[in-house]
Formats: sequence, C-alpha cells, structure tokens
Amino acid sequence: MKDAVTRAVNRAKYAAIGAALGAGIGGLVSRNAASTGGAVGALAGAFVGETSVGAKSAYAKLTDRAAEE
Repeated sequence: MKDAVTRAVNRAKYAAIGAALGAGIGGLVSRNAASTGGAVGALAGAFVGETSVGAKSAYAKLTDRAAEE
C-alpha cells in the first residue's frame, strides 16, 4: 500500500512540474501553445515519475536479494 501511495505522489509531483515547465515555454508563443505545452509536459512528467519510482524499486529489490544471499 505504501508503495502505491509513494508512486502516485511521485507521479503527481513530476506531472505538476512538467505541466508548469511546458506551459511556461508554450506561453512564450501563444495561449494555445501554453495549454498544449502544459498537457504534454504533464504527460512527460508523469512518465518520468512512474519510471523513476520503478527504477528505484528495482534497485531496492536487487540490493535486498543480494543481501539475502
């Protein structure tokens, strides 16, 4: 349960950061680009958040397995 909550929080955190960056960069062009940039940035941020948590979990599993052997 704790892992699921941690994964969701990390995904949301990175999605928010990605949305802000995408909207900021898109806002330099136009309002439509800001909206699109925010959406694309949120998707990219959520993907990064999901994969970084997965990589950390995989590393933890490997180190736990090595410690057991």
